[in-house]
Amino acid sequence: MQSTLKLLDQPTRYMFFTGKGGVGKTSVSTAVSIALADAGKNVLLVSTDAASNLDEMLGVELSNQPVAVPHVPGMSVLNIDPVTAAIDYRARVVEQMGAQASDQDIALVREQLSGACTTEIATFDEFSHLLSQGSAAYDHIVFDTAPTGHTLRLLSLPKAWSGFLKGNDRGASCLGPHSGLKMQEQLFNQALAALNDPALTTVVLVTRPDKGALGEAARSSDELRELGLKNQRLVVNAVFKRSNLHDPIAAAIESVGQQALDEMPASLRQLSADYIPLKAVDSVGLPALRALLTPELARRASTATPAPAPAPARLEYHALSELIAELAHDQHGLIMVMGKGGVGKTTIAAAIALGLVQHGKSVHLSTTDPAAHLTVTLNAEVQGLSVGRIDPKVETQKYVNKIIASRAPGMTEDEIALLIEDLRSPCTEEVAVFHAFSRVVAQARSAFVVLDTAPTGHSLLLMDATGAYHRQMVREFKGKASDHIVTPLMRLQDADYTKIILVTLPEATPVSQAAALQDDLRRANIEPFAWVVNKSLLATDTTDPLLRARLDSERKQMARVADETQHAVIVVPWTAEPPVGVAGLKRLLD
Repeated sequence: MQSTLKLLDQPTRYMFFTGKGGVGKTSVSTAVSIALADAGKNVLLVSTDAASNLDEMLGVELSNQPVAVPHVPGMSVLNIDPVTAAIDYRARVVEQMGAQASDQDIALVREQLSGACTTEIATFDEFSHLLSQGSAAYDHIVFDTAPTGHTLRLLSLPKAWSGFLKGNDRGASCLGPHSGLKMQEQLFNQALAALNDPALTTVVLVTRPDKGALGEAARSSDELRELGLKNQRLVVNAVFKRSNLHDPIAAAIESVGQQALDEMPASLRQLSADYIPLKAVDSVGLPALRALLTPELARRASTATPAPAPAPARLEYHALSELIAELAHDQHGLIMVMGKGGVGKTTIAAAIALGLVQHGKSVHLSTTDPAAHLTVTLNAEVQGLSVGRIDPKVETQKYVNKIIASRAPGMTEDEIALLIEDLRSPCTEEVAVFHAFSRVVAQARSAFVVLDTAPTGHSLLLMDATGAYHRQMVREFKGKASDHIVTPLMRLQDADYTKIILVTLPEATPVSQAAALQDDLRRANIEPFAWVVNKSLLATDTTDPLLRARLDSERKQMARVADETQHAVIVVPWTAEPPVGVAGLKRLLD
């Protein structure tokens, strides 16, 4: 069956799918991979997202080794699992030390490689291998990447590491001996060459007909060009066209989408673009994924979908204002808003902060998201509310200055030069961001702190750093007044101090990823406080056939959410006007 996606007319060997969380990167990249395999190509689909749900979509158990996809000859899937990658990386570095290395040297390197930043370079190491000698068996390698901020970080690493390694063959860092890294330099250079070759690599910016998603796609496009990745295409997913001219909800959804497309940033208008219509069912399973790019199959799937049961006159749910009133019973505390990218974390975080201010509380609103949309979402100053951001570049420079100022007085010029050289390591950013995060967590001792977190995968890496620091402190202070240690992890585990709010959409993938995040948090002895289901159509009275077809799936997801949490489910209805600015956010609190 012929796909209508122009992207598939001349596909390059490597294709990267990126964009704001929730726009459908995984669905589109998987559908493209299936289409290429159906055309007789050998295809490897690679996920670099720590919160990937490819296993659910394809019905296969993911591995850090290629796994064949049943019923799709020629297609394999691989998940670059950060934890597994870090274990393998540590083993390779130790092996490179050779038999002459002492037990003490090996123990030192293992300790150096226990930090969270090792996870990043290990993931990049796997990624680089696939862009060089690891791709020989495949005609195409399709990368389903993490949300935008994390992806930009990954794609910038070849240059960062190449610069760090140049002329640096002594000492050690959190990555182990620099000599071991030098052995990988050729691999990194090959990765850089492949990324910058338009005949080999295409970056596909996936977005939706949404002003915020299109704006982020434009920013990503500009940053990718600066990195040398100029061969870009655009895919606009989930474009809605109403079939019921008398349904005000359908008219509003279509109008908002069309306005966003009409006002598309100029940098995106220059790109070749494909448009994928909104489908009646979620893109889970091979039939739905094949139908995503094939109009005829999509029509069959749509007509085969049983009519949903009549919607209740009004969905019974608890409003966001009720959750805020519950949170306001405390005098202070940390409220962390977490979830998959694109579910509306920033909006919900800003609304919670604004609601707490209305209850007379002093609130600091901050974000760990590299994309940082807080100021745009709030778009005004509010008395009693301070707004901040953990900016990786700013925090890194502050950290570097602090280290140099504390150590330089007792060092020689050569030692200072070596220290500065070591601090140029990309790992320094991970350490600096963690320290900034720790300071924000501590602020909640005397006021409310609402923290808008980065998309799930990036947040989990930050949580890993928090856990690593906790274990380090426990080791260092064992038997030395350890009862007085209060680490950031301990504050996160304290249910009286920290309230975790999980935000999701009433769709299969966001709910599955929120449930997986909850499992990860529980393994760290952190219990989420409540779930917020954002942009619910069930809370509206739509009569459009396509939207009504999607309501049946939404009911199933609402039931899943109710089973996952002991707290009452908080539901935020879909609104015709985006909740931007103080007035827009207040509408969510009515």
